[in-house]
Order: sequence, then C-alpha cells, then structure tokens
Amino acid sequence: MNKYQEAIESTNIVSKTDVDGIITFVNDEFCKISGYTKKELIGQNHNIVRHPDADASKFKALWDTINAKKIYKDTVKNLAKNGSTFYVNTTVIPILDESEEIKEFIAIRYDVTQEMLYKQQVQDEIAKNKIKQKAMLTQARHASLGQMLANIAHQWRQPLTELNLTVYNMKRSVGDLAKIDEYFSQSKDIIKSMSNTINDFTNFFTPDREVKSFNVCESISEAVKLLDERLGKSMIEITLELEDAQVLGVQNEITQVLVNLLNNSADAFEQKGVLLRQVDIKTKCDDENVHVIVTDNAGGIEKKIIDKIFDPYFTTKHQRSGTGLGLFMSKMICEQGMGGTLGVKSLKSNTTFTIDLPLDLT
Repeated sequence: MNKYQEAIESTNIVSKTDVDGIITFVNDEFCKISGYTKKELIGQNHNIVRHPDADASKFKALWDTINAKKIYKDTVKNLAKNGSTFYVNTTVIPILDESEEIKEFIAIRYDVTQEMLYKQQVQDEIAKNKIKQKAMLTQARHASLGQMLANIAHQWRQPLTELNLTVYNMKRSVGDLAKIDEYFSQSKDIIKSMSNTINDFTNFFTPDREVKSFNVCESISEAVKLLDERLGKSMIEITLELEDAQVLGVQNEITQVLVNLLNNSADAFEQKGVLLRQVDIKTKCDDENVHVIVTDNAGGIEKKIIDKIFDPYFTTKHQRSGTGLGLFMSKMICEQGMGGTLGVKSLKSNTTFTIDLPLDLT
C-alpha cells in the first residue's frame, strides 16, 4: 500500500481536507504547482487556491456532489501564490467511515495548464479570424460601391433617354387620349424598371446587415417557400437533396440569390414553352466548401451569350421586364460578400448554376 501511495503522490497532485474543506494534507506536487509550502497550506480552507474568476456554480456542484457521497470530476481553474493561473483535472473522492458517514475528502489532480492555454489561444485566434472575415466582407462591399454606382448610371442612361422621348411624345399628342394613355403606361414601366435597379442594390449596401453563421439549407428552403405560389402556377416541380452546411454571411442575401435563380428558371420555362418543368437543388459538402447545385431543364443557354449572363447590364428579357442586374448581384453576393463563387454550365436542354461557399468550421 505504501508503494501504491508513493506512486500516486509522485505523479499526481494530492490533497486531503476535512468535511469543512480545511486542508489536512498536501503532497510535494501540490506545493510545487501552487507555490505554497505545506506549512502555509495545512489548516487553511482549500479556497486558498481558488481563482477569483472561477465559475461559482462549479463549486456549488462540487459540494452538492461530494456531500451526496459521490465522486466529483472536473477541470478547475486555480490561482498560485505568485498570482499565476494553473488548471488541473480534478477528482474529489469522499472517504466514508464505518457508519457510512463522510470522514474526509481526498482530491487527486493532474496539471493541464498547457493544454488549457493552448485551447484558449486557439479560441482567441478563431475569434480574431471571425472579426477579420467580417471586416473583409465590409471592405469588399465598400470597394464595390464605385463600381455599383457606375453600373446604375449605365443602366439608367437608356431608360432616361427613352423616358425623355416618351414625355416629348406625350406633349405632341395633346388631344389624342389613346396615345397619351399609351405613352403614360410606357413611362410607368420605365420608371418601375429604374426603381427595380435601385432595389437590386439596396440590401447589399445596407450597413447594418448582420454577418453570422447560418445553415445554407434554411436559405434554400426559404427561397422555395417565397416562390411557392409562382412555382405552383407555372407547374414547376422542385426536388431537394440537401446536406446541412454552416456558412458565414448574411442569410437573406443567399436566399435572394436562390430566388433570382428560381425566377430566371421560371421565366425561361414560360418563354420557351417547356411542358415538363423540373428544377433540382442539391447541396454537397467537402472538407472546406459547400456546393449548392441548381439545375433546370428549361432549354439551356445559348453558347454565344452564356459568357455574358453575369454582366451587370445584360438581359435576355425585354428592357421593361428585367434590369439585367439579378445574376450580376447574385455573383457579387457569392464572391465578394461570401468569399465563394457562382458559375454556370449549360448542356443540351439543361442549365446548372453552382454556388461554392466556404464552410464555417468554427
């Protein structure tokens, strides 16, 4: 028994206390890590090494457990005599007498200070990286502002010219009510299109948008729900094959990207008169990224225009039906807002958009 005791005391930090927590025994390892001598420790309450930042609820749990004659185990933050912090994995064992009453407590500990400090460094680094990533997202938005304004100006020049001409024609058509109504309707359509141009940019540049970790599958489901009525009326069947994946960004923006893609599919189905309408949405994860794959059978995209579809002013729709900014903004959200990519491939009658986003591994 003496050999066993010697082996335990030479490799572990050992102490004994009475039922009130007063120290009755400490070994040399306890003195070494705490910086106190045996004389300074024996007779003192064990709280002498308790760290002031330690969670008070843990100590309540400790006493509730050992007073119930059960063994308590936890990692405890302590304070050495010189003011330094040390961490120990602790096991406190109630020792019972012949009457099954608690006679004393024995605590056996081992030092995990280096492991805990390393863990804290990792957590601090993760927190710093999150702050940096948020700053980079904000910087990307600001860096794009000049380009956005230039694109708005470009997008507005033609409709402003058209609106000016329409108003001029209205002036010339005084007395011809049918013509005035026609030009008035055209003017409203032009103004609506110009208003939509601004709306496409509003969310992206809202300064208080919250960047946080979210499940990309929730964004996909929300987009499908938002378009449920249109998809139903257009008789478009949606199939979902989703694998949960956490990403860092603005959840509503990814929802908007999916809404843009689904609206474009619906428009293509209607324009090309496709009878059996199918959109498949899948998510797949690798070690670093989630891949959101959206495929429709709406007739594909012509080779001569597929390289232009992400241009900020390009649209296959009538000038008054689309701004040509939906796919451009979607690409910007994925690439500059989320640090990912948005690409497209078209084969025969199928078109596939793939969104690649970095996983939030924290």
